[in-house]
Amino acid sequence: MDGPREPAADRPGGAGDPDDGPDVERESAYELLQRGRELMRGRHHAQAAVVLERAARIEPGRGSILEALGRAYYNSGQHDRARATFEALLEVDPSSHYAHYALGQALKRLGRIDEARTHLRLAAALDPTSSLYRSALRRASPAPDERG
Repeated sequence: MDGPREPAADRPGGAGDPDDGPDVERESAYELLQRGRELMRGRHHAQAAVVLERAARIEPGRGSILEALGRAYYNSGQHDRARATFEALLEVDPSSHYAHYALGQALKRLGRIDEARTHLRLAAALDPTSSLYRSALRRASPAPDERG
C-alpha cells in the first residue's frame, strides 16, 4: 500500500476542484497577484498567501509575486515562510533593498538577530535615503553597553 491518498476533492482535477473541467476559466498569475494584493489591503493576509501561492506556481521566480507573497506570509505570522520567500526574491534580484529589509525583519522575528542586522545593513546601504531601513537597523542593533 502506498499510504493514505488525498480525498478526490483535494486532488488536482478531483471532484470539487475549482479548476476542474474545460469550462472553468483559470485566473492568470497577474489576476491572482491583483486579488492577493486586494486581500492584503483588507488585512486578509493568510487568505492572500493562499492566492499568491497559486500565482507563484504559475509564474515561479516572478519578483512582484514573491514580494507580495513574502509580505502576506510575514503579516500572517508565517515568519519562516516569509524568510524563505524573501531569500528566493533575493536570488531573483540580489540588489532589492526591500527584499533585504523584509528578510531582515523576518529573521529578527525568528530570533536570528545577527543575520537580520546583516540584511538590514544591506537594505540601508542600497537605499541610504530610507528612514524606514535606518530605523529598523537601529532597533536591531545592540545597545552600546551590549556591544562586545
